[in-house]
Amino acid sequence: MSTPNLLLHPHSLTPDQSHSEKPLAISSNDNPFPIKDVVQASSSCSFDSGHVVPTTPLVSFLERVQETALQTFGKFNFDPKLYVDLSLKHNLPAAEDCFDRLTRGENGSVSVEDLNEYLEMYFEGAGEDLVYSEPEDYVPEPEGFLPKVKNQEVRSWALEVHSLWKNLSRKVSSEVRDRPELHTLLPLPQPVMIPGSRFREVYYWDSYWVIRGLLASKMYDTAKAIVTNLICLIEEYGYVLNGARAYYTTRSQPPLLSAMVCEIYKRTQDHELARKSLPALIKEYQFWNSGMHSVTIQDAEASGHTLSRYYALWNKPRPESSTIDKESASKISNASDKQHFYREVASAAESGWDFSTRWMRDHKDFATLATTSILPVDLNAFILGMELNIAFLAKVTGDCIISERFSEASLVRKKAMESVFWNAEMGQWLDYWLSNSSCKEAQTWEAGNQNQKIFASNFVPLWIESFHSDGFLVDKVMRSLQSSGLVCASGIATSLTNSGEQW
Repeated sequence: MSTPNLLLHPHSLTPDQSHSEKPLAISSNDNPFPIKDVVQASSSCSFDSGHVVPTTPLVSFLERVQETALQTFGKFNFDPKLYVDLSLKHNLPAAEDCFDRLTRGENGSVSVEDLNEYLEMYFEGAGEDLVYSEPEDYVPEPEGFLPKVKNQEVRSWALEVHSLWKNLSRKVSSEVRDRPELHTLLPLPQPVMIPGSRFREVYYWDSYWVIRGLLASKMYDTAKAIVTNLICLIEEYGYVLNGARAYYTTRSQPPLLSAMVCEIYKRTQDHELARKSLPALIKEYQFWNSGMHSVTIQDAEASGHTLSRYYALWNKPRPESSTIDKESASKISNASDKQHFYREVASAAESGWDFSTRWMRDHKDFATLATTSILPVDLNAFILGMELNIAFLAKVTGDCIISERFSEASLVRKKAMESVFWNAEMGQWLDYWLSNSSCKEAQTWEAGNQNQKIFASNFVPLWIESFHSDGFLVDKVMRSLQSSGLVCASGIATSLTNSGEQW
């Protein structure tokens, strides 16, 4: 896969934005991969029929602490994530007992002095369960670093950026492995690169850009360590989590692990990495192509096309933003509607685009978020890339059967994307809105369900190698991009709507 100039870096920087056995369909007549579905798929069209992954007792308790802190300290500069990142000094029952005995006002607040004293007594500071770990493969100026950059001023700047790896490298404290019930941070076996600031853990699709940077810095061992951590998450949960926290177990993020593995392999020819990655990548592929993530659209010729969507395994406020989500849902009175809204919010977070008018029925009303009603172009492009990457990795490790099957799967998905997403008049691939987001039965394709608003995601398929063979199509899409209004002097805009949302 080629370098993704259109792929936008994801990370949110503000607190408020931020089974049964069945076959995995490769085509309508060929189901070669027997898999265990990771979620319970409903054949009915109930309003919110998706599975919910339970959270941990510690996370539930920290949400209560978070709510009390908001009532006590007020909204100004309040970061709800801070409180769910705390780790316990003592066991949970003792912390809960003392918390329940705090004297409270009418709104649930306690005195600032009492709450600060309680937090000091029972909790370690957020992030203290991560310890500094200097990367062993870091050198101040690696041999062969950016060989095409000759300008000394630019090279000096690039080396300053390169030096930041030392500041961002961490490893999980041994205390997390020894007493996981006291932490929301998940134990990972290898060092990590954190985004920094309030983000004190590794994130899934951030890691793709981290690895691209590490490869430019010739830090191959550190890049492999990150992949190893993500593989461990798949082995434990069945998919890569949004981030390495107990409160992120309910959703994933755009599936770019296979791209990370391929990028490393092409630099290192590490066959062992390719070999050990394959089972995990296939397991992740199954997650994105089963249960409520999978939707079938029937075209005018009655041919079924199975594509994927974002669908979080959660229908409550996101723990890291619980107080914010509750406020966003405050005007929704019906309990079922509120659960549905919370799932839409969590699913938007799974997309990495949290938040964007792309997911809203009314771009002025956040409450109209409808992420699960959309088949996203970029997600399916990433999964097509995953199919091609798995085929490649299987081939280089000698598994010709898996390689052939995933090559076939990529052709099936490419055809599905052409049938459902492609708009020849606009020269773009357009997100497709489902008529019924809760229905697992095949839905009939309608031209009017394509979202004709322009987003950078409409052009992500250009990143995928298999679309490059059609020169006429590439030229048409490039002309469409150049005239879209997205191309700016400083880069590519995400959308044309100035909504105040991050995406």
